[in-house]
Amino acid sequence: MPPVRVLVDMDGVLADFEASFLRLYRSRHPQLPYVALDERRGFSVEAQYRQLNPGLAADFVRNIYGSPNFFLDLVPIPGAVEAMQEMFSLNETEVFICTSPILKYEYCVKEKYAWVEKHLGPQFVQRLVMSRDKTIVSADLLIDDKVDIKGVEPNPSWEHIVFTCWHNRHTELEPHRRRLESWSDDWKAIIDGKRRE
Repeated sequence: MPPVRVLVDMDGVLADFEASFLRLYRSRHPQLPYVALDERRGFSVEAQYRQLNPGLAADFVRNIYGSPNFFLDLVPIPGAVEAMQEMFSLNETEVFICTSPILKYEYCVKEKYAWVEKHLGPQFVQRLVMSRDKTIVSADLLIDDKVDIKGVEPNPSWEHIVFTCWHNRHTELEPHRRRLESWSDDWKAIIDGKRRE
């Protein structure tokens, strides 16, 4: 029996993009209105801030998460590091990090590699996959906070497990789709279930 291959997204699943963005935004622009974490809706932080303040320049929000050290300084999601280490040690399981770098990639790509090495170790640097299109990456499971993942492959090989994050916690999923509420949720049962299929 082949091993179960698991892809795990970075931002919003392993690294806390939302809280880090809000902290940096408020420190740089304390006079501007902001979106509190419990008010976040929809994947795009940029789109929600443009709704809040239609006069914002197109790159205003992007300049925050495109700045030096933004991705490197992201705080790990509670339990993420421990879950990844445990997943790595499971028999008949292959775990990879699958992340989409932002288009303003000057710092992002390098910092994602550095973040992985700092928090997860060199064994995960070897297991880091960067792709703007996750549908073409072959696996059994994808754990990702983005609810709708589209790409050139209309029927990806993986089952998408939605990781609950500030921006998607109010999103209703179709009955056949599954969520992982946090890393304290039973992620091993999801992998074991996939193994039995």
